[in-house]
Amino acid sequence: MERPSYKEQVQRMREDVVLAAVNRLLVSKGYDLMTVDEVAAEAGIAKASLYKHFSSKEQLAGAAMVRLLQRALEYVDGLRARGPDVPAVEQLREVVRWALRVQLAGEMPTLPSQNSKLTAALMGNGDYMDRLMELSDKLGEWIGRAQRDGAIDDTLPPELVLFTLFARACDPVLGLLKSQGQHDDDQIVDWMTRTTFSGLGGPARTGRRAP
Repeated sequence: MERPSYKEQVQRMREDVVLAAVNRLLVSKGYDLMTVDEVAAEAGIAKASLYKHFSSKEQLAGAAMVRLLQRALEYVDGLRARGPDVPAVEQLREVVRWALRVQLAGEMPTLPSQNSKLTAALMGNGDYMDRLMELSDKLGEWIGRAQRDGAIDDTLPPELVLFTLFARACDPVLGLLKSQGQHDDDQIVDWMTRTTFSGLGGPARTGRRAP
């Protein structure tokens, strides 16, 4: 494989800095409030230089979301390499744990609302849609196996399970727990993962009278 030229390496590094800035602003402000001027300032480059890499706010946000999906796919592929003997529900738990940790690290943008301008832009972004479908298909395989194994309720529509897992990636409960300063990240991730897969009900106890 041909090694990128020095110019290409510099351009890639600059794009990395810009997309990291976009990601931070998407997390802290959201797409609608984020401006191109703020992205340039956050990245420490001139606005004119930024436009050499990305032509619009929509393209900036789209590239950041594509990169996030690529990270997720790489993580999922790493889990798949563990082999078919690992229970599917455990693979799904690991994906949720990863997503929660990414959010706690301040690296997970809030999912766009259905009427957001970003939603329309992403629907027309081939790179984004290709990765989203690939990720959905791979998680869908595990969801199907987990339902057949009895680890996930097989009366639930698989798409409901999938959307629930996606929703955990931007659940505001994490931020609320984190802001209290009373719990560490490991506790928060453990609690959120447990409630995702086991709900809020506790273990059955004997000797207690039903209400």
